[in-house]
Amino acid sequence: MIGAHSFENRDVAVFGLARSGMASVRSLKAAGARVLAWDDASEPRKLAAEAGATIAPWSEWPWDRLKSLVLSPGVPLTHPSPHPVVVKAKSTAVEVIGDMEIFARAIGADVLVPGRAPVIAVTGTNGKSTTTALIAHILSASGFDVQVGGNIGKAVLELDPPAAKSLYVLELSSYQIDLAPGLVPDVSVLTNITSDHIDRHGSLEHYAAVKAKLLAQTSKAGQIVIGVDDAIASSIYTHHASNGGPAAVPVSVGKVLGRGVFVVDGGLYDAQGQRATRVMELSDAAHLSGAHNHQNAALAFAATIPYARDSRTVASAIANFPGLPHRMEDIARLGKVRFVNDSKATNAESAARALVCFADIFWIAGGKAKEGGIESLASLFPRIRKTYLIGEAADAFSHTLDGKVAFEVSRTLDRAVQVAAHDAQICDASAPVVLLSPACASFDQFRDFEQRGETFRKLVNALRAQPVREAS
Repeated sequence: MIGAHSFENRDVAVFGLARSGMASVRSLKAAGARVLAWDDASEPRKLAAEAGATIAPWSEWPWDRLKSLVLSPGVPLTHPSPHPVVVKAKSTAVEVIGDMEIFARAIGADVLVPGRAPVIAVTGTNGKSTTTALIAHILSASGFDVQVGGNIGKAVLELDPPAAKSLYVLELSSYQIDLAPGLVPDVSVLTNITSDHIDRHGSLEHYAAVKAKLLAQTSKAGQIVIGVDDAIASSIYTHHASNGGPAAVPVSVGKVLGRGVFVVDGGLYDAQGQRATRVMELSDAAHLSGAHNHQNAALAFAATIPYARDSRTVASAIANFPGLPHRMEDIARLGKVRFVNDSKATNAESAARALVCFADIFWIAGGKAKEGGIESLASLFPRIRKTYLIGEAADAFSHTLDGKVAFEVSRTLDRAVQVAAHDAQICDASAPVVLLSPACASFDQFRDFEQRGETFRKLVNALRAQPVREAS
C-alpha cells in the first residue's frame, strides 16, 4: 500500500467507499490522518469503521477542521449538477480531490524528486484498459517492476510503494483526471475520443477538455502519445505538437505518418525521428485482432520504447500478450458456435469494434443506454443474423433494429444466452458467433461490466452440460 504521508495529522473526509474510497481510508489511516467517512450503503461503512475511520453523514462533519475531501470518482463533481457534498466543500474552502491526487503527492509530483518512479498514464474513450495492460506487459517483459492499476485492476493506493526499477502504469477515467490536478505523468497516452459520459460532463467539448487536461499535466521532459484517427484527438495532437511542451507522438492505423507510429496493412511501423522501420506483423499477436487492437498495440509501442529501448523485445511482448477478460474474450466453442465476451463494450463505438471482426453474429446487446443509442452501428447490421435485447435499452434498441435486423426482446442475459446459442447452432452458417457486446453500461442489471461478463461466462459454461444440437 502507498501511504498518504502528506496528510499526517490532518482531518480528511472520504465520501464514497467503493474500491478507491476504501483504499483511500486505509492509506490515510496508515499515514496518521484523522479520517471521517460516509457511504450510503451500510456494508462499506462497516468496513471503513473497521479500518479506523469515524463514520458520520457528511452534513455532520466538522467542516471547519477539514483540510481535504476525497471524493469517489462515481460522485458527480460538475454535471448534471455537483453533489451537495461538493457544494459544501467548496463553500467552506475544503479542497476536493481523488485517490489519484493522494498518489501523486505520495510519490512526489515533481519529476526531479530523487528516485521517483516513472508514471505512464493512459486515458481515452475506448481501448484504454487494453492499452494499459499491454504497456504493463511489455515493460514487465523488459525487466521493470511494473505496478498497474487505477481504473483497471487495483486501486492506485493499493499498489506497492516504489522500489528499484518500479514503474507505475495507470488507467485514468475522466472522473479521476478531474480529481487529480497534481498528477504529473512522465508519459501520457490518449487513445481516442468519442461521445461518452456526456451526462457527467455536460458536453462532448467538456469531456474532451478533461481528457486533454491529463496531457497538459505531463512532465515537459516526458512525452505524450495520441491516437490521431478521430477528429477531436487529432486536434488535441496538433495543439500539443506546437506548444513547446513534452514531445508529442502521433499514432495512426491505416495512414502512413511522416513522423510517429503507425499501422498499415497489418504492419507496425516506427517513424519517430527516423525513416519508417517495420517493427512487426500484428497478425503474430493472436489476442490483438482488429483495427482497434492494432491502435492499442501502436500506442503501447510508442509509450514503452523510451523505457524498453529494444524494439525486438517490445514486438515479442506484443505478440505474446494474452488479452484481457471481457474484451473480445473467447469463452468457448460449443459445436460450431463460438462464444465471445465483449462485456467491456459499454458504448456503440466500442461495440462496433467487435461487430466488424465477425460475420454471422448472434448479438446480445442492451443495458443502460448511453447517448446516441446504436444508430451509428447501422452499417454493421448486415453482419448480424439476429439480436437479443436485454435491460433498460431493449425497447429503444428494438425501434432502431425494426425492419433492419431480426431481433427479440429477451430482457435478461440468461434468456438471451439460451436462445442465441440455440439459434446459432441450428443456423446454416458454418462458423456463427454468439457475441455479448452490449453497447451499454451495465448498471441496470449488474454491478459493473465485469459482473456482466462473468455471468455470461457462467451461462455459457452451463451450456456445456447440455447436448449439442447440430443443424439439420
